[in-house]
Amino acid sequence: MNRRMSLLIIDDEDGIRKVLGISLSDAGWNVRAASSAEEALALFRQESFPIVLTDIKMPGMDGLQLLKALKEVQPETEVVLMTGHGDLSLAIQGIKLDAADFVTKPIDDDVLEIALARARERWTMRRAIREHTEHLEELVEQKTRDLLAAERLATIGQTVAGLSHSIKNMASGLEGSLFLLRQGLDSDHREYLEQGWEMLEANVRKLKNLSLDMIRFAKVEELDLRPTDPALPARQVVELLGATACGRGIELRLDTPEGLAPAMLDGGAVHRCLMDLVGNALDACTAAGFGPDKPGGRVRVWIDANPDSISYHVADNGCGIPDSSLPRLFTPFFSTKGEKGSGLGLMAVKKTVQAHGGTINIRRNSEFETEFIITIPCKCENKNA
Repeated sequence: MNRRMSLLIIDDEDGIRKVLGISLSDAGWNVRAASSAEEALALFRQESFPIVLTDIKMPGMDGLQLLKALKEVQPETEVVLMTGHGDLSLAIQGIKLDAADFVTKPIDDDVLEIALARARERWTMRRAIREHTEHLEELVEQKTRDLLAAERLATIGQTVAGLSHSIKNMASGLEGSLFLLRQGLDSDHREYLEQGWEMLEANVRKLKNLSLDMIRFAKVEELDLRPTDPALPARQVVELLGATACGRGIELRLDTPEGLAPAMLDGGAVHRCLMDLVGNALDACTAAGFGPDKPGGRVRVWIDANPDSISYHVADNGCGIPDSSLPRLFTPFFSTKGEKGSGLGLMAVKKTVQAHGGTINIRRNSEFETEFIITIPCKCENKNA
């Protein structure tokens, strides 16, 4: 074990308590013992015991009554029952009352070790789920407060409705993951546990990305304008996403003219915009079915320069954007990715481009299904300064 976990043993036979206490202490447990359910309950209210090992048949309060009482005090506690061979029906009742497992007397050390390991795993999983849930609730509360305080949003009603829809979808995903985890815990089904955990992590990432997009969209755009090589943000983005594109079997290419003169830009802000657009383009190619087994997906980034402006082009031959979606493309919480997108990324890109005094447009050409064009004046002032 990585650390000594507390374990409470309850049995009215002094010899059994002593033998189990010595054996489990040697196995790495921090053992406490009680001779009755009443004594155990009093100890439990004073200390935290993640795992409890209790006999079922005891004078006074029996093990099943103790199980119910412990679960009322701390539902996450895992209880392993000890029973005689003739009392299996009582052990089954205990499992129905959410006991982690049971062992029969005389106790086999290997069987007990397996039962306690299973109880420890269940306790660890329960605690992880609770911590994730509490963290998610804190994130939702905090980001909702931040969002309501952002006066620049067009209408609070529309924003809250869109946010509620996004969170509702994530909550549905979380409910699905928790259902799988519950099924896995109840049936000791490892595959359910793994699937549920993967779904939980995916929905946590979605909520995190939504929160980051909300912060990026809501905050005042304070540009750091300085003479910058216009090609630098594009090169950095293509280098960063090159491995991702290669792994998906998609060609990612950058074309830039030689000898571009420095322009007054916030290189970091332009980098973020291009990361969003190139990431979307890669996703569009994947959605169109391109991949390692079906080559042909292409994303191209290029730069046009003239004396008055710099234009960044990001184009792909992916699934495209329906004509009916184009008018809503830069509106709050509308995403062409369905449930996978937050609906704030393109709005944040447009906001950054407008802060540079520029424009963003979308079109189709004969070679690519979708092409985004960011045009920024070569000399501009921070519109929010």
